[in-house]
Amino acid sequence: MADSDLERTEPASSRRIEQAREEGRVPQSRELGGFLILLGGVAVLWSSSGWLSSHAKGIVRHGLSFGREAAFDEMLMTRTLAALSWEGLLLMAPIFLATILAALLAPYLIGGWLFTTKPLTPDLSKLAPNISRVFSVRGLGEMVKAILKAGLVFGVIVWLVRHHGESLLAIMGQSLDVGIDSVFNLLFITALAMLMGMALIVAMDVPFQLWQYYKGLRMTKEEVRQEYKEMEGSPELKGRIRRTQREMARNRMMAEVPKADVVVTNPTHFSVALKYDAGTMSAPTIVAKGMNLVAQKIRDLATENQVPILEAPPLARALYSHAEIGDQVPAALYTAVAEVMAYVYQLNQFVAGQGLPPQAPMALAVPEGLDPGSPDR
Repeated sequence: MADSDLERTEPASSRRIEQAREEGRVPQSRELGGFLILLGGVAVLWSSSGWLSSHAKGIVRHGLSFGREAAFDEMLMTRTLAALSWEGLLLMAPIFLATILAALLAPYLIGGWLFTTKPLTPDLSKLAPNISRVFSVRGLGEMVKAILKAGLVFGVIVWLVRHHGESLLAIMGQSLDVGIDSVFNLLFITALAMLMGMALIVAMDVPFQLWQYYKGLRMTKEEVRQEYKEMEGSPELKGRIRRTQREMARNRMMAEVPKADVVVTNPTHFSVALKYDAGTMSAPTIVAKGMNLVAQKIRDLATENQVPILEAPPLARALYSHAEIGDQVPAALYTAVAEVMAYVYQLNQFVAGQGLPPQAPMALAVPEGLDPGSPDR
C-alpha cells in the first residue's frame, strides 16, 4: 500500500465527526468558558451594581452591629452566622446564575451540547506517561496560553496599582457606604480589564482548538474508501443484491405466465405474455416478457399450463420494445392485439366444444416504426 494512503490528509467526513461526538469528543475551549463566565459576572455587576451595593451594606451593618444585651447571648453568633450566610447567598445569587448560564453556553457555541457518559468510562491508558503530549503542538499551545494568562493577571495588577493605588488605600479611611461603593467600582474596573485581555486570548484559542480538533479527526485515503464502501456497500455486495432483486422479479413475472391469456412469440428470440380482464382492465396488459433463455422459459411455462402460444414476430418485437411489465399495450398496437385476443376467444370456444377451429392470424397490422427488428429475428 502506498505511503500516501496511510497519511491523514483527508478532512473528516460527517460520519467520522458524528462517531467522535458519540465517543464524547467535541471541540472544547476552557478559555471561552472562562471568558463567558467573567462576562456574565461583569454584566451582573454593571446592571445590578446599585442593588448589590445596597445589599452588601446591609450585610456589613448586620454583622458589625449589636447591642449590649446581645453580648451576653450565647446563641448570637450562631444566629448571626446563619442570617449572614443566607443574605450572602442572596447577594451572590445573580452572579451564580449568570456564571451557570455562561458555563452552559460556552460548549454550545464551539461544539454543541453533548450529553454522554462515555468519557467517564475508566481508561488506564490515559494514566500512562506520554512525553509526546508535552512536546506536541497542543502542549505548545497550552504553554503559550498559560504564559499569556499569567502575563494578563500580572499586567492587570500592575495597572491597578499604578492607576488606582490611592483609591485602594483610601478605602480603609472611608465610611461604610462610600467604601463599599468604591470596592464595587474597583471590582468592576478590574473585571472589565481582565475581560478585555481574555477576549484576546479567546480570539486565538477558539480557532486553535477547532483546528486541532478537526486535524485529529483527519482520515487516510484508505479510511475514506473503506467508509464509502460501508455506507454505499461494496461493489460485490451491490452486485449480489441486484442479481437477487432481478431473480425475485423474474420469479414474480414467471408466476404470472400461467394466468396469461396468450403468449406472443417471434418464435425464438422474444416472448410476451398478455392478459385481459374486461371487468378490471381497459386494454390487454403485459404480465411477462423476455428474450432468449427467458423467452424460452415463458414458452415452456405456457405449454405446461395450456396457455395459447401465437407466433407473430413483428408484434412480439413491438410489444417487447415499447411496453414494460404491468403496462397496457400501446394504443398503436390495439388493432393487432385485438385480432390476437379474438383468436384466443375463438380458440377457447373451440376447446370448450363450441364452434370450429379458428384460423391463426397471419399478417397482423404493426404500424411502421414500432417493429425494431428485422424479418429474420
